[in-house]
Amino acid sequence: MKRSDKSTPNPPPQSDFPRQVKIKSSRKLKARREEDRSIWFSFGMIGVVGWSVAIPMLLGIALGIWIDSRWPSRYSWTLMMLFVGIVLGCLNAWYWVQQESRDD
Repeated sequence: MKRSDKSTPNPPPQSDFPRQVKIKSSRKLKARREEDRSIWFSFGMIGVVGWSVAIPMLLGIALGIWIDSRWPSRYSWTLMMLFVGIVLGCLNAWYWVQQESRDD
C-alpha cells in the first residue's frame, strides 16, 4: 500500500468576518479621532480639487493664445492647449483625491 504524499491536511477555509470587523472598527476609531474635520474641511478639499483643474486649464488657454498670436495656422492651438490643460488638471485632481483617500 502506498503512502499518501500529503503530509498535512488542507486547513479549513477561514471566514472573512474577522477581517471585516477589524477594518470597520479601525475606520470607526479613525473617524472618532478626526472629529475636528468639519464641513469647512470638505469645502476646502473641493476648492483644492477645483483649483487643481482650473489653473492648468487657464495656463493652457494662455499658452494656446500666445502660440496662435505668434504662429497663425489653420488649427486652433488655444483649443488644443485648453484640452491639454483640462487633461492635466483632471490628473492633478485625481492625484489630490487619491492622496486624501490613501490617508483614510
